[in-house]
Amino acid sequence: MNDLNTIISTFSIEDKQRFLGYLEKNNKRHDVKNVKLFKLLSSNKLSSKEICHTLYGSANKDAYHALRKRLYQSILNFTANSSLEEESSIENQIIKYILASRFFLQQKQYNPAFKILYKAENIAKEHHLFVLLNEIYNLQIQYANHNNAINLDELIIKFETNKKKHVIEEKFNIIYARIKATLNDITYGKKIVDIEHLLNTLFKEYNVDINESMSFKSLYQLMSMVSLSALATKDYFTIEPFLVKSYNSIITYKNKERQPFYHIQILYIIANTYFRNKKFGASLEYLHLMHSEMLKQQKKYYNTFLLKYHLLLSLNLNFSNKQEEAIELLKPLLSKKHTDIESLLDIHLSLIMFYFQNNELKKALNIFAKFYHTDKWYVEKVGIDWVLKKNLAEILLHIELGNIDLVESRLLSFQRNHYVYLKDTQQDRAITFIELVKRIYKKPEIATSNAFKETIMNSFEWVDSTKEDIFVMSFYAWLKSKVEREHIYKTTMSIINDSKQ
Repeated sequence: MNDLNTIISTFSIEDKQRFLGYLEKNNKRHDVKNVKLFKLLSSNKLSSKEICHTLYGSANKDAYHALRKRLYQSILNFTANSSLEEESSIENQIIKYILASRFFLQQKQYNPAFKILYKAENIAKEHHLFVLLNEIYNLQIQYANHNNAINLDELIIKFETNKKKHVIEEKFNIIYARIKATLNDITYGKKIVDIEHLLNTLFKEYNVDINESMSFKSLYQLMSMVSLSALATKDYFTIEPFLVKSYNSIITYKNKERQPFYHIQILYIIANTYFRNKKFGASLEYLHLMHSEMLKQQKKYYNTFLLKYHLLLSLNLNFSNKQEEAIELLKPLLSKKHTDIESLLDIHLSLIMFYFQNNELKKALNIFAKFYHTDKWYVEKVGIDWVLKKNLAEILLHIELGNIDLVESRLLSFQRNHYVYLKDTQQDRAITFIELVKRIYKKPEIATSNAFKETIMNSFEWVDSTKEDIFVMSFYAWLKSKVEREHIYKTTMSIINDSKQ
């Protein structure tokens, strides 16, 4: 039951303290093993076998698994109760205000009733609770003739505006769901779809104006759609102005908003877009803002976004000529258990890239040994794009290590499993790259010849270096390092720096 270890690893120090209090309160005996088990799992220092011996003095597997199941259920109950307390406390408070005001209105106590309704309205507006606002405005309209301070026309306008915002939010939810379904087909099902056309079609179909007033949630949903389309097309340069402009237009409402989960995600999307466009300074600025938001509300969302934050920070460091710092940042995370499987796998692959660039090939190979699942499993978890990068990196690594038999089998496997998809998605440059890799692998001496240099220059459809994807550049850097007989990291940094001029 590895889920138990993973869930516990996401707990903050405060969460752990609260959960221990929850266990002790609900335990009927003083000396109970569930508390001891939780503490042992939290420390993450012992194996399951060692924990079992610590608790029972022997290999009592049945008792140990039964204890784990009980602890797992306790954690589920604790988490559910905590979520209900945190997420519905505001809604519950507003509902209480509405019920109290309705009682006073029925008793013809209009003055206290409207004071309570105004208080409920302010809280509901602050948290974008459109359904509850609808109920509040209905009550205010119904009894408006008993309050001389009410301007009925203005109240009706507020009522209609609120309904419009609610409809917009619902439409965004539908559009987002449909985009996600389509992108799943692209990423996991290998279908070919024009994302830009799809976005325009959906916005037109649901009559949505993206310039309408949006919440952090709806803005995050829209940004997710756009950034996922950029992932599919490798074009982050085009979406950058839209993301930044959209965020700047909504940030004026920051102090009134209470949607930190979506705010953090928005900051991450912008920071990642700047990184992909090789604007590391701007990316680090938004990462700093992201980290600041992660620390708020007693670090409520800190563990949720910890891996994403450190991954993107390390990538910025690596491509800012601070590779040692990048490596040291990621090394401790290799053994970390977390529900964010995608970020964990990205951390493994990124550290492989760092070691490979620094010619620490055995360290890179040791991480590859941790990839024991099939490609199909990885496609389901993180998508085809990640699998392509992993397989390409593995081929280059075995070439550098001189593992001839493995290179041959990996090249054949790559061609058999991915060439059709790459052709269908018009990623011909990846195929061209592999064909050039084959030539260098079979005849290393040709790499420095003028004829081969000419072949490289004529093989690719070159993109403006300011718009070129940073990971595409990283793979090309390996080719150039062979041609120039340079250290690959030095070559990589040279290409990146030239693109920023």
